[in-house]
Amino acid sequence: MDDKKIRILEIIESNSRIPLETLAKMVNLPVEEVTSIIKDLEENKIIASYISVINWAKITDQEMVTALIDVKVTPKRGVGFDDVSERIYRFPQVKSVYLMSGAFDLSVEVEGKTMLEVASFVSDKLATIDSVISTATHFILKKYKHDGVILGESEKDRRMIIQP
Repeated sequence: MDDKKIRILEIIESNSRIPLETLAKMVNLPVEEVTSIIKDLEENKIIASYISVINWAKITDQEMVTALIDVKVTPKRGVGFDDVSERIYRFPQVKSVYLMSGAFDLSVEVEGKTMLEVASFVSDKLATIDSVISTATHFILKKYKHDGVILGESEKDRRMIIQP
C-alpha cells in the first residue's frame, strides 16, 4: 500500500467526518482521487466501518453495564480459535472479541442493561458453549478513554491555593 493511502487512513481514523475537500488538501491530491481511494478502501474492507464514540455516562437513563470477559477455550482441529470466536461474536450482547496471549485465549467485551443481564449472558450462553473451559468476568466501573478519545475530562480548578 502506498504512502498516500496510508496518510488518508491515518487522517480519517482520527476524524472520519473530515470534509473530502479538507482531506484532499491535507494529502495534496484532487478530491476525485481521494474519493476514489476511499471507495476502493471501503470495497476491500480496509475501512471496515465508521463509528462514533458516545459517552453514555452523560446520559444517565441510557447507561449500559460493560464487562470484559476472559475466556479459556479448547481450540478445534483445523479451525483453531476461529470457530468458537465466531459463535461468540454472533451474540448481540458481544461488542468485541479478541484472541489473546497469556492465561486466557479470548477477551470478550459484553454490554447489558444491568450486571444481572451480563451475568446471565455469561452463565446461560457463553459458559455453555462446548469449547469454553472457563471464564473470568471483569465489570468496567468507569471509562476514562475509549478508542483514543478521552471521556469525562473535567475542568481543572484554576483558583489559586491560599493557605493561612
